Amino acid sequence: MGRVLRRTEDRPTVLIGKDTRISGYMLESALESGFNSAGVDVVLLGPLPTPGVAYLTRAQRASLGVVISASHNPFQDNGIKFFSAQGTKLPDRWEEQVEAALDEPPVWADSQSLGKTRRLEDAAGRYIEFCKSTFSNDLTLRGLRIVVDAAHGAAYHIAPKVFHELGAEVISIGCSPDGFNINRDVGATHPDALVRAVRANHSHYGIALDGDADRLQMVDAQGRLYNGDELLYLMTIDRLSRGEAVPGVVGTLMTNMAVEVALRRKGVQFVRAKVGDRYVLEELVKNGWQLGGEGSGHLLALDRHTTGDGLVSALQVLQACVRAEKSLPQLLADVKLFPQVLLNVRLQPGQDWKANTRLAEVTRDAEQTLGDQGRILIRASGTEPLLRVMVEAESADDANHYAQTLANVAREAS
Repeated sequence: MGRVLRRTEDRPTVLIGKDTRISGYMLESALESGFNSAGVDVVLLGPLPTPGVAYLTRAQRASLGVVISASHNPFQDNGIKFFSAQGTKLPDRWEEQVEAALDEPPVWADSQSLGKTRRLEDAAGRYIEFCKSTFSNDLTLRGLRIVVDAAHGAAYHIAPKVFHELGAEVISIGCSPDGFNINRDVGATHPDALVRAVRANHSHYGIALDGDADRLQMVDAQGRLYNGDELLYLMTIDRLSRGEAVPGVVGTLMTNMAVEVALRRKGVQFVRAKVGDRYVLEELVKNGWQLGGEGSGHLLALDRHTTGDGLVSALQVLQACVRAEKSLPQLLADVKLFPQVLLNVRLQPGQDWKANTRLAEVTRDAEQTLGDQGRILIRASGTEPLLRVMVEAESADDANHYAQTLANVAREAS
């Protein structure tokens, strides 16, 4: 990657951030050495949310941003993500150049051209100020008690400060990382801890992030959990209430049908992308729209940030509640999520599930019966040998019946 950067820049600079996994130290050191050996300068950010690295890459006019994180996975896993100079995902063309360079003989910079490394000591503070800048200047969180769960991850030293400095009384959980406890029984993927803390502390809201803080789940004062589909709708109607144009919103194949129906009632076009925030972003850019997201809590507000950001998304939701002087359930009264049943069917190696004519026939019959009162989605997992069968319907009994029927037909051919 350093060699590819050097082809267009004489002295590139790369920012490196990480989450709180113990393996982050090792990978950070290896990346630093690799970039320096290619003649690339490095700025170390320390533990910082993925969207924080994206922001600072753009703000510091760096050539590339690097995040060492495995997001919502357990501590044993780790990974590396890259951002362009604009704080966006790297284009395919750039990735292809790097892949081609892997086949070339290794070349290192000479001694006089080796890169240097420094640390940006106030990286966390700069990102905190950026997050606060996305919250309306004429509003405050005073009078609100908020539980903040950072999943023992990259936002452990940032998330509580953001909400506190905007006026909220903050109760922190999941903010004591030890290198091994990231995402363990806390955070957006384990929201039970947040629900218990909100109820125990009689809080107004609960906010849960995942290990790299690009994913959000929220809880209201009654301990009711709200997923990304509902929060995306709320962000949309807040903009509409302020007279802003929202020509369209992007969800995924898994977005609850009730959100699509509610948005269309508001005159907002809704488009489904493939599952994954990358595909949501591609669809937003293609249409020139601002808002999109997934039920998992990856939410995009491109008028606020170039990438999904759990903290910024939480502030957008809280801003809507404060401005309207209404709670989450009051603002979301128009959206009654359809019951959704998801079943997994294990596939045999090499099995072509699309060739199952019986499954296609039963699916077609079920879709005709459900009409516009439900939806069926059958797709192969991208990471496991599983066929995912999802059915939504206004009736929970219908959703369960058709999901079980389709799963059974799929198993018969496996």
